[in-house]
Amino acid sequence: MNSLSAIANPIFCAIDTPDLTAAQELVVNLGGAAGGIKLGKEFFTAHGPAGIHQTRDAAGVPLFLDLKFHDIPNTVAGAVRIACAMKPYMMTIHASGGPAMIQAAADAATVGAQETGLDRPLIIAVTVLTSLDQADLKAVGVAASPTDQVRRLAALAQQNGADGIVCSPLEIEILRQDLGPDFVLVVPGIRPFGTDAGDQKRVMTPEEAMQAGASHLVIGRPITQNPDPAAAASAIADSLSNIRQA
Repeated sequence: MNSLSAIANPIFCAIDTPDLTAAQELVVNLGGAAGGIKLGKEFFTAHGPAGIHQTRDAAGVPLFLDLKFHDIPNTVAGAVRIACAMKPYMMTIHASGGPAMIQAAADAATVGAQETGLDRPLIIAVTVLTSLDQADLKAVGVAASPTDQVRRLAALAQQNGADGIVCSPLEIEILRQDLGPDFVLVVPGIRPFGTDAGDQKRVMTPEEAMQAGASHLVIGRPITQNPDPAAAASAIADSLSNIRQA
């Protein structure tokens, strides 16, 4: 089983580009300035498992495979089991897939690790996307507030074998109280002071998020669009050095 102690630097840099060369140049330039990298649907659709392998190897740091599996339990289990071969440190499913799907994903991660002889990846359940607010939830038929919906889905994930969840910065503190000290909270929507929020509607600075109880921070454009990505990532990591959660 992976453990949080395996990664001293909590920053996962989101590599949001379909350009394989650009992605590999970026991760090489980052060096060890980020604790890990996140590769998602855009990159995977363009380059598949081979591109994931190449970029992960070039980075030399843990991989967050963010494919957000959401389907019937058997299909998700198969996808998770196969995805273990890409050597992710953690991978995402949607908590809204329901109890059976979450449990199937957790079980498949164990089987996939056994089949490949690799470490079992953490199964991280996405709760409410950070691009959604109250009006967006209402539009898709959810009457609950974003916070209430996140708490409901987070509890569902924990009860059915997930290792952690993705949540917005604004839910960290209450979720840490709900879920205890060991459940993994992966937090996007992180914007260092003075940077543009972009399409994220529920944001927080890295320092605020870690102080609230985040386990890992997902940071993209503030690092990748900086003229010196490694310096940007290092500056954020340095700012967190005294408040890293145990």
